[in-house]
Amino acid sequence: MTRSTRPDEEGRAALASFVTNRLGRTPVRPAPEPAETKSDTPDSPQDFEKLAGYRELKLQRSAADLIGVANPFFRVHETRAGATTRMEGKTCINFSSYDYLGLNGHPAVSGAARKAIEAYGTSASASRIVAGERPGHGKLEKALAAHYGTEACVVMVSGHATNVTAIGAILEPADVIFHDALIHNSVVTGAQLSGAQRRSFSHNDPTALEKLLEATRHEHRRALIVVEGLYSMDGDAPDLAAFVELKRRYDCWLMVDDAHGLGVLGRTGAGLHEHCGVDADDVDIWMGTLSKTLSSCGGYIAGPAVLIEYLKCTAGGFVYSVGLSPPLAAASDAALAVMLAEPERVERLRRNGNQFLALAKKAGLNTGTSLGLAVIPVIVGDSLKAVTLSNRLYGRGINVQPIIHPAVPERASRLRFFITSEHTADQIKETVSAIAEELSALETGSTLIEQLMARRGV
Repeated sequence: MTRSTRPDEEGRAALASFVTNRLGRTPVRPAPEPAETKSDTPDSPQDFEKLAGYRELKLQRSAADLIGVANPFFRVHETRAGATTRMEGKTCINFSSYDYLGLNGHPAVSGAARKAIEAYGTSASASRIVAGERPGHGKLEKALAAHYGTEACVVMVSGHATNVTAIGAILEPADVIFHDALIHNSVVTGAQLSGAQRRSFSHNDPTALEKLLEATRHEHRRALIVVEGLYSMDGDAPDLAAFVELKRRYDCWLMVDDAHGLGVLGRTGAGLHEHCGVDADDVDIWMGTLSKTLSSCGGYIAGPAVLIEYLKCTAGGFVYSVGLSPPLAAASDAALAVMLAEPERVERLRRNGNQFLALAKKAGLNTGTSLGLAVIPVIVGDSLKAVTLSNRLYGRGINVQPIIHPAVPERASRLRFFITSEHTADQIKETVSAIAEELSALETGSTLIEQLMARRGV
């Protein structure tokens, strides 16, 4: 990570604090620091260093710098990142891209984007409600609505902002949102924006939701239940039929964030409804992103025409934001068409995911509750171990990113593997073998943190 300019003793203190506060251990205390000279500049809340969480960030960076752990984030890809990529001049097997069906760079997808650029340029240049739109916007929205069997659809420039602005627009302080405990940050942020009450239930547990609904549904006017299709950190999926039954019984809307489900779940990759054998009409609001299977950037809401009309006229993330870039809309539309025309891509993805999961389990790796469908975590325990394992794999030509606190609980830190239809069986075998070898090396003898502290004399 970025080298700190703080004295070595301060770095040792940072590491001690990091270990104590984050890993639940009690290291040897560093020597007392000399008294600091009082600054003539008074502390000010306007100092950016006083932002909540910045001290934590500094501690992490100082500790990592002291023990020589390189920063695995923000490495530069020097080519298209598919099943393989090139970084720092070397080719790596790549497990850190959402390109589930290998459509990023597909001739039809790239060709559609090029044609849109030639016709309309690279930008919509203004909000669609203010300055009009391009043909590609409506074409993509109709294709997505047809895919889910809904009356209409609206596309926006950001997947995260799609959830935030849609939920913020349809709920008010008298309402309530019930969401899975592991729901995406964008859903939580949207709920906060709306002012509605927010209640979470245990992950993938409709019984826990039912107890919440029975106890509190009557206290609120409108209610929205939100689940994900494929959970992006754990790679598992909910029992959609059970949530449909609850939304009917307790008079709620049901929203599915299918960002990672499209192209992955179901025999043809249609999404969570196909995976669970449930009619898509049973879900009130389908949300998704254009940045995964559809190889572009942006988000969408598909649902009743009244809802879509309302969002197009009131949702701040649509009304006050530039329209989706024409080449991005064209690329997503083409990617959806290729996905539907080439179902063998979905089958290859399923086969690859199943192979990775089976080999990982055979090697004794902790894959949590993953279904082996595109998203497979290898849970290793703490942040330092996850970062170190990621760096060791990178040294062996395997690119995979660690997911650490606060994105997941500290003791659930992990490497998250995104499987694609384009990975080969040999790449998967090589990777799982490397994970098992490096993880075993890290866990041999004393714990990782003890090794690193001893090495640095802390």
